Amino acid sequence: MVAKDGEKVIGFVGYGKYHDDTLSDCGEVFCIYVLADYYGRKVGYELMNAAFEKLKEYKRIALWVLKGNKRAIRFYERYGFRFDGKEETIQLGKPNTELRMIFEKE
Repeated sequence: MVAKDGEKVIGFVGYGKYHDDTLSDCGEVFCIYVLADYYGRKVGYELMNAAFEKLKEYKRIALWVLKGNKRAIRFYERYGFRFDGKEETIQLGKPNTELRMIFEKE
């Protein structure tokens, strides 16, 4: 799903069923990105809300965030995600640590 300002794409979100069987009844936000010029304009919240609407059948929603990405972590925490203690190392040119965060629906 994309966010646009006129004809210009300013952000996107990818979502679906959690990528493996380690979490049951769980959706996942695979990626979310907003152009820096649009930070603070609620574009990320609108994209996340739209993804949540599409994932409404799931009791939990997970995502992975790069360790040290303070801006993204603050955004996810304000949205209601919490760390669950799971970490993975991924290769992005060099090893990087990803941390899993979970949103539990009430």
